[in-house]
Amino acid sequence: MELAVLKYIAAGLGAGITVFGAGFGLGKIGTAALEGTARQPEAANAIRTTMIIIAALLEGAAMLGLVICLLAMVM
Repeated sequence: MELAVLKYIAAGLGAGITVFGAGFGLGKIGTAALEGTARQPEAANAIRTTMIIIAALLEGAAMLGLVICLLAMVM
């Protein structure tokens, strides 16, 4: 019974760390994009496009981490 409890705790901690890391990464991306746009307004479209691509990849990695945590909890 104790092993089942530890699985749930580990899955919860793993999911929390994954979400925290993704949120921190998205904040860093947003900050860098705003600073870049403020320094070079003419490059705003290129910066925005790059930011969206990086954010999508980061979200995909976060979702993969969450799925792995949920699968680890079930098995």
